[in-house]
Amino acid sequence: MQSIINAQAPEFKVQAFHNGQFKTVSNADIEGKWAIFFFYPADFTFVCPTELVDLAEKYEAFKAQGVEVYSVSTDTHFTHKAWHDTSDSIKKINYPMLADPTGVLTRGFGVHIEEEGLAYRGTFLVNPEGKIKIAEIQDNSIGRNADELLRKVEAALFVASHEGEVCPAKWKQGGETLKPSIDLVGKI
Repeated sequence: MQSIINAQAPEFKVQAFHNGQFKTVSNADIEGKWAIFFFYPADFTFVCPTELVDLAEKYEAFKAQGVEVYSVSTDTHFTHKAWHDTSDSIKKINYPMLADPTGVLTRGFGVHIEEEGLAYRGTFLVNPEGKIKIAEIQDNSIGRNADELLRKVEAALFVASHEGEVCPAKWKQGGETLKPSIDLVGKI
């Protein structure tokens, strides 16, 4: 299995439902920006809305960091709109909901379940150069946590702008970092 870390994000052009409208989103929209791709199995399901609402509640915090969030499922943009229109929970979402019925994104990020035509729960942070800096894939029965994702994103942004520094376990914004050197070997 080849690592996806530091791999280039795939080229894509898909439809999305965002702010009551349909629009096209492509890899050109993420060039020069930080972006999260948040894959989930399907609209009108059980764990998925809890995750999407959790992410919606943190959306402004991600935007404040200069990070755009894209949720992605293999549903169509029409299904995203129908879910939005019928669910009080999904009405809270302000980030683009990407439609990937052909699987270009789910396959490109390695989360497509071929026999089901659905996605695993995959979370990816792409940097402004289009490289994947965070990749997390888990079984569809296990929900994710937007607070932990935000912490990881803050750490990725920090190390990207502070060459030579790294973030230790449980690091939070403003916390102490490390500067790897021979002087630290065996002293942590």
